[in-house]
Amino acid sequence: MAQKSGRYDLTLAELSVHYREEIQPRVSSAVGAGLFLCMFLFMWIGTNPYPDIGAVTGVTAKAADSSSFNQLVTLFLTGGFLICGLNSSMRSVIMQPRILMGLLFFWLLLTALLSAHPMIASKKVVLSILTALNASIFLMLPQSERQMARLLAIGSLITLAFAYFGVIFMPQRAIHQGTEVLEPMLAGAWRGHYPHKNAAAASLVLMSFLGLYIRKRGLPITGLVIVALCVFFVLHTGGKTSTAMLPFIVVMSLVFVRWKWTRVFIAVGGIAAFNIVAVGAAVFDPLRELVESLGVDASFTNRSDIWKLAFSAISAKPIFGYGLDSFWKTPEMVYAGGGGASWAVAAFNAHNSFLDMMINAGIIGLILTLIWIMILPLRYIREAESTDNDPILTLLYIRLWLYGLYMSCMESTFFQNGGALWFCIMVAVFGLRLQAKARLV
Repeated sequence: MAQKSGRYDLTLAELSVHYREEIQPRVSSAVGAGLFLCMFLFMWIGTNPYPDIGAVTGVTAKAADSSSFNQLVTLFLTGGFLICGLNSSMRSVIMQPRILMGLLFFWLLLTALLSAHPMIASKKVVLSILTALNASIFLMLPQSERQMARLLAIGSLITLAFAYFGVIFMPQRAIHQGTEVLEPMLAGAWRGHYPHKNAAAASLVLMSFLGLYIRKRGLPITGLVIVALCVFFVLHTGGKTSTAMLPFIVVMSLVFVRWKWTRVFIAVGGIAAFNIVAVGAAVFDPLRELVESLGVDASFTNRSDIWKLAFSAISAKPIFGYGLDSFWKTPEMVYAGGGGASWAVAAFNAHNSFLDMMINAGIIGLILTLIWIMILPLRYIREAESTDNDPILTLLYIRLWLYGLYMSCMESTFFQNGGALWFCIMVAVFGLRLQAKARLV
């Protein structure tokens, strides 16, 4: 009996070692890969592809609109991400730098509680925290850089299949129609499974950068196919900003990496100059005349009226703002006119992330956000260069980051939790910090 017991105990020990050293890593790898791919598809495809925007018949107050199914998916994914993240040896990097992020989200919650719509704003803050948490864990899920490249390739090809399937087989849902009430002038512009051509263009430009990275990570043909399909689609969206941004960011990122002295000028000076000229032209006549003299539309496709209204709103509440999602599309804005006669009261946002951040959380909220997503990444990039971490991966993060910053000058991206652009900005910032502080093997 003693011998039997000994053999039995030895067998259990061997099974335990086998499970711990071979089976458990494979299960963890499969679960992590599955969650990574699910989050990718959630951000690039969503839960409601091919929305019928022809059914939108007019302007309504929609600030409180939120999909319950989206919230459930977010909670489910967050739970899975947390389990994987907390069981990882790299769990200490989750939501770093925690003091800064704690201050930022505390301020956002405070402004939400002080807003005219505290429930709307507070719900948005909670969702923003969950999305940031997921972005901070996202890069920890792949077991290696090679696996991450393969997962990005799979997710990109699935997304592109959705986009082209809609254009070919569901053109009434994937191409803007002249019968649309709100923007009939967009007829013929491709939007794929996205609600708007601009959303499609922005998402596929991001995917182009992923394709360039995939090409360098052992999948050259797949990467080139992804880039080619993305560029072809973006050209058919008619999205001028995104179309121009793609080559601009590719070139600027190479300049940024090669000549270190240009970095502050590109990442801070360029953003500041663009905002001063573009947004300033909306309120300062000399700047508007200067822009017009260069042959540029000084209204920036009718954004100037929105920016004037945004400045008026900021001047009324410069410290605390109005709370996340508690200014645009609220009943008092849509139905009471927001104190102005301009059509801009019907806008969904300010079409400028920096203005919207001041509207949402005041000047303090903007400063904390800029420290997190603009200033600290410059330090991370400098520190990453002194490590042996992969420079190709660092270049990917730089491209995603710069594209997000420059697009933020013309679109509202900060804390827009349901889209790929804000998620990619956060992933890029967390990724740059990982490149500086840790190692992805």
